[in-house]
Amino acid sequence: MRSPLSRLAPLPSPSMFLPKSQGSALARDPAGPEETAHSENGSQENRIKARCQSCTSMLLKAVWGLLIILSVSSSWVGTTQIVKITYKNFYCPFFMTWFSTNWNIMFFPVYYSGHLATAQEKQSPMKKFRECSRIFGEDGLTLKLFLKRTAPFSILWTLTNYLYLLALKKLTATDVSALFCCNKAFVFLLSWIVLKDRFMGVRIVAAIMAITGIVMMAYADNFRADSILGVAFAVGSASTSALYKVLFKMFLGSANFGEAAHFVSTLGFFNLIFISFTPVILYFTKVEHWSSFAALPWGCLCGMAGLWLAFNILVNVGVVLTYPILISIGTVLSVPGNAAVDLLKQEVIFNVVRLAATIIICIGFLLMLLPEEWDEITLRFINSLKEKKSEEHVDDITDSSVHLRSRSRANGTVSI
Repeated sequence: MRSPLSRLAPLPSPSMFLPKSQGSALARDPAGPEETAHSENGSQENRIKARCQSCTSMLLKAVWGLLIILSVSSSWVGTTQIVKITYKNFYCPFFMTWFSTNWNIMFFPVYYSGHLATAQEKQSPMKKFRECSRIFGEDGLTLKLFLKRTAPFSILWTLTNYLYLLALKKLTATDVSALFCCNKAFVFLLSWIVLKDRFMGVRIVAAIMAITGIVMMAYADNFRADSILGVAFAVGSASTSALYKVLFKMFLGSANFGEAAHFVSTLGFFNLIFISFTPVILYFTKVEHWSSFAALPWGCLCGMAGLWLAFNILVNVGVVLTYPILISIGTVLSVPGNAAVDLLKQEVIFNVVRLAATIIICIGFLLMLLPEEWDEITLRFINSLKEKKSEEHVDDITDSSVHLRSRSRANGTVSI
């Protein structure tokens, strides 16, 4: 027997008494229109917050980038100018190179101090040291790897700085800093040959411009012996710097800030242990001799080494805090910085050839900073501009046709 209630018709849904659109909307959204609007407002607020956070992070990166550009260029200009001042009373370039390289030992302690100040989870020095030593391999830093991996990089580091100091004796600070910017072109050529990096025509043009600037720089002083020797030292310093960077990328890959600090400090230890005999030999053979340790210009030596260490720290910190391209811009800005100081000291007279050579080298350096997809990015930008212009042209035609139709109707004519 069927229940009486089963014979009753089902209760009508509230949506049956609403218009069709409202009923279907209620069926799709059981939460109701108020809660739907609230959720939409919440999602919109989240999108606005995300955009604000991204804009804030970009602004912070830009501010950090500006500060690091100024700091990098100032530290490099200061190092170069202090070397020139030191040479007036003390000329021992290898001792100065050895002394400043020993200061690299402080790189990892500076990094660890920053870790203690900023990290939420603090780590002990030994634990952090072992973690950063993974740049040498999964087993960390061993005696074999210490000698095998550190020795060639330490030699290249010493050669780069030593040749740079030798060049500063023969040329002005402006010329040496401009010629050193050629290392970017040498890095590209070595990466293309050794690492099989992508071929880029614009970088070949930049390399040719760098070579042209080198020849013009030698020609600026009528190919004098000192000038040619100074250009050779500066180009040699740029070449060893490029070889250092390419070999680092080949054998050690990309390193974070902690690993870079560990590696540079290891170079300082290697320099102190294994290269200390070289300045001793040069001292007793009277190649680089001084009367007494009290007569050494300790203020200039410590200032040079401190600024050199600050430059290396800023270069590695800048890659973490801001865009790497800004570090390169800070390096090339050292050229006009040194030029301004040399002009104030009246140590350089810019003729047309020297000024053209400096500008050509700097332009070549900036061309090296273009990304690998610069041509695709440029084409997309040009195409987007063309599309915007075509859309604006179509809108103008549409507006003019509507205006003509309205005028014809007002005059009583019919437009077909």
